[in-house]
Amino acid sequence: MARSALPARSLVRTTLEAWGLKHLADTGALVVTELVSNSVAHTRTYSIRVTVSRPSETFVRIAVADNSKTIPTLRTTTGDHHETGRGLAIIDALTWRWGTELLSEGKRVWGDLKCEAGE
Repeated sequence: MARSALPARSLVRTTLEAWGLKHLADTGALVVTELVSNSVAHTRTYSIRVTVSRPSETFVRIAVADNSKTIPTLRTTTGDHHETGRGLAIIDALTWRWGTELLSEGKRVWGDLKCEAGE
């Protein structure tokens, strides 16, 4: 996971800074880390595709695609003794919204970060 997450974080940070959205860089880096981590941990894929896009002036979308058709589900964990299972809860807490799209070759899981128009 660490090998995949490092370039993904760099891509997100560099893109957000280039778009003048440096204030979203830390949150975006954490979101992509969780998305990559989930993909690597829960699929048997050997490659993932990370994208950062700005579909509108009001939000940025960070997405990870893999070749698995398994849809991730938000799990609830109780207590501090669970070491895994918090990835989507973190994504849910940090993003404006998140979701999954089935693709012909797998799926894409994405999270949207709100930004003000004109930023």
